[in-house]
Amino acid sequence: MVSLSKAKIAPNYPPGPKPHWLLGILPEYAPDPIGFVSRCAKDYGDIVYWKGSLFSAYQLNHPDYIEEVLVKKNSLFCKQQSLQILRRMFGNGLLTSEGQFWQRQRRLMQPAFHRDRIFSYGEVMVDYTNRLLTNWSDGKVLDVDEEMMHVTLEIVAKTLFGAEVTDVETIGKIMQVSVEYFESRNTNLLLFMIPDWVPLPHNLRFQKAAKQFDEIIYPIIQQRRESGEDKGDLLSMLLQMRDEDGNGMSDKQLRDEAVTLFIAGHETTASALSWAWYLLSQHPEVEQKLLAELQTVLGGRTPTFTDLPQLTYTDRVVMEVMRLYPSVWATARQALQDCEIAGYPVRAGDNIIMSQWVMHRDPRYFDQPEVFNPDRWEGDFAKKIPYFAYFPFNGGPRICIGQSFAKMEAVLLLATIAQKFRLTLVPDQEIIPWTAFTLRPKYGLKMLLNQR
Repeated sequence: MVSLSKAKIAPNYPPGPKPHWLLGILPEYAPDPIGFVSRCAKDYGDIVYWKGSLFSAYQLNHPDYIEEVLVKKNSLFCKQQSLQILRRMFGNGLLTSEGQFWQRQRRLMQPAFHRDRIFSYGEVMVDYTNRLLTNWSDGKVLDVDEEMMHVTLEIVAKTLFGAEVTDVETIGKIMQVSVEYFESRNTNLLLFMIPDWVPLPHNLRFQKAAKQFDEIIYPIIQQRRESGEDKGDLLSMLLQMRDEDGNGMSDKQLRDEAVTLFIAGHETTASALSWAWYLLSQHPEVEQKLLAELQTVLGGRTPTFTDLPQLTYTDRVVMEVMRLYPSVWATARQALQDCEIAGYPVRAGDNIIMSQWVMHRDPRYFDQPEVFNPDRWEGDFAKKIPYFAYFPFNGGPRICIGQSFAKMEAVLLLATIAQKFRLTLVPDQEIIPWTAFTLRPKYGLKMLLNQR
């Protein structure tokens, strides 16, 4: 007979998929992460338990539970350990740092992302987009995902470092190595368990990329520090910032924040724009409404940040793209201490998974959730749904610091390009969302250009 005291301490877990005896949920998760989290939400409801021999996780599929973790009890959680995979590249930047150090860095960097400062970069965004379009021509077929990655990387290099980054191509390759490294170690248990200092080919490739980044960035930081010149870019502003004790950032801190802004600042917008071209090519009626607004507001001229309040439908297109294909498709946290979420006990070290992909397609909050319909965002629809039913930039204290930059960039680039070219999807391509660092088309996105 089981004693009452033992019955009381029996673990109380939510429902979830049956794990492999050794590998847990990895055999199901690794081949198709998006399919797995979607099935879990459908089959098991608002909170799902992933049991494994190496770690346990809770998948949260309700806005209230996500708010518990990201807002109400955020101090009880830290970033999930998978981000430590990129520690050699990211260092201790905003994305990976924790606690008081993160708070200091966030306070120091916040003024650099003030609304007025962000608007001043609008001209750079449009100029670099027009430069990209000089290489486009009627009838040409391009990988649009590559093109969007290239132009957003140029924009972030210019706004972050002025004109001093001459080797944008190399930085692009470095970023790509980092993304592929993250994805391979995150979905392969053997690679995940092998430390990055073991001299295997994928580790050596990643270490070399990180060293190359250092060799490009440190000389720029040192030269700017010595000259004291303010070039109106983010680096100039970060060099001027001082905390309450009058201390600024070290070269290492500046380098870590730079790489964070490089990866986060171009990957997210580029992936959103790639999916925008894909969706617009599938929905000519949406494209026509977009063009009608651009003609009315711009009449063929180049857009500026002052046009943003009038580009309401363009903005809704971007919001709807980020709903269906959120650049950050899932957010993870790790419990720092024993606590409770949604009435279930969470132990220190347990992981929490919250998927934007799942929440953004939940029929409880979005009518016909699989349909691309920018008009759903008319009026105050965004205010009517729970905050964490739609959170492409995360939420709580660690909401994306560059969300205004990314949103403005997406709208301005979409408006600039759509006025000049129609993009048609080349047939017989396999378009699969790739859950790398951001959600990208796995095999690229080949599209035919037609000049308007």
